[in-house]
Amino acid sequence: MEFNLGKRYCYYFNEIAKIPHGSRNEKALSDYIVQFAKDHNLPYKQDEVYNVIIEKEASEGYEDAAPLILQAHIDMVPEKNRDSDHDFLKDPLDLYVEDGLLKARGTTLGADDGTGVVYMLAILEDDSLAHPKLECIFTTMEEIGLLGASALKPEDVHADRMISLDGGPEGCTLLSSAGGATVYARRKLNYEPNDKPAYRVAVKGLSGGHSGGEIHKEKGNANKLVARLVKEAQLAGADVQLVSYNGGLKDNAIPREADIVFVSSTPKEELQASLEKTAKEIATELEFSDAGFKMELEEVSCDSCLTKEDSQAILDFAFLMPDGFKHRSMVIEGLTVTSLNLGVVTTDENQIEFSSLLRSALDSGTENLIREIEVLASIMGFDVEVTAKYPGWNYSETSAMRDIYGKVMKDFGRELVVEAAHGGCECGVFKGLNPNIDIISFGPITRYIHTPDEELDLASFDRSYEILCAIIKECR
Repeated sequence: MEFNLGKRYCYYFNEIAKIPHGSRNEKALSDYIVQFAKDHNLPYKQDEVYNVIIEKEASEGYEDAAPLILQAHIDMVPEKNRDSDHDFLKDPLDLYVEDGLLKARGTTLGADDGTGVVYMLAILEDDSLAHPKLECIFTTMEEIGLLGASALKPEDVHADRMISLDGGPEGCTLLSSAGGATVYARRKLNYEPNDKPAYRVAVKGLSGGHSGGEIHKEKGNANKLVARLVKEAQLAGADVQLVSYNGGLKDNAIPREADIVFVSSTPKEELQASLEKTAKEIATELEFSDAGFKMELEEVSCDSCLTKEDSQAILDFAFLMPDGFKHRSMVIEGLTVTSLNLGVVTTDENQIEFSSLLRSALDSGTENLIREIEVLASIMGFDVEVTAKYPGWNYSETSAMRDIYGKVMKDFGRELVVEAAHGGCECGVFKGLNPNIDIISFGPITRYIHTPDEELDLASFDRSYEILCAIIKECR
């Protein structure tokens, strides 16, 4: 299978690969799409974050058909191998074909979501294609928080049906996706001199994982477990004042390691016995979900520690903080509906910060979790900031677009595959802009996205374009 530049979607993929377009660096590609609209005399809009919307009137015979949105994001994840000198701010991607797979030498390929972008350009250019009125929406900064889509306004969305081209694999559509928010809880810190022995307790060995795709596996959260170890020692009678509390790297990753430094006048033997008792209980609880759990205790030195008031508030807040799997779907087997992940805890000389990523297919689920954290924070003297909030796309039993997709797949001799996801995607944002919108997701077979091993199956790239055109034709 060759990368045939005679096919317009291949031609356009080759063209956009020449234009750097990592997240927050999309202006040049956005301007290229605007010039495309001008060259083809198509109405367009480019907004302040470089989203572009291009419209095309219905073809003959489709004048009375309901309009259709096609949508894709134009940014890519700029990752490269350590030995690559590629500059994502100025260098074109170095494309090559190997065993029917399109790749980029030493870097990510940008098939996520370059395939959707070039499909739209090819469709807009093709005057022989039968179609309803099209609204093609090219969004920015999807990979860093759906920021471009979130900047759109309800008046930008002129249709009640949509094909999200940030999907796949071939012949598969999502049924739903999670909305969510990032919640920060912060407390100012006060220190006092210390003359007590100091200790560091650490949680290690956990497997971690994506907080959307693996939260239902009920793996251990190092941030929660280290707080439990210290709190249960305190409940058993130990004298505890915290010095620091740190764990996790990203709010969308279940934390694998965390540690708390504390001071105590309680004899070390008693502390050790209490901590080991709790650690043994935790290990039993995690025997089948996260068997690598281990606790370590070591003596350290500290000239100062937090006040008893700060220490108690932080430890109680961490111990009571909601976390993990909350609700599952009663309709779709195995689908998590609501969860949250206490992903990162950081202590500096001025404050402690807890960062949690909340997810729910139901906006009310996200809101309820936010309120739980806010109430707990108000009791414990923490301030709360809610950021990066976006709506979910809840499952709908009926979908005319899904029916069309299913019919087309049968015409191609195959059955439509349906999946539901607990991760967030732009579909939820569009559902928030227009609650009545009927959405399917679509895309070819790609593998290893967001890594330098990313690859696009060229045979699937071809087939998927045929399927997409057939779906559009059925949208009468």
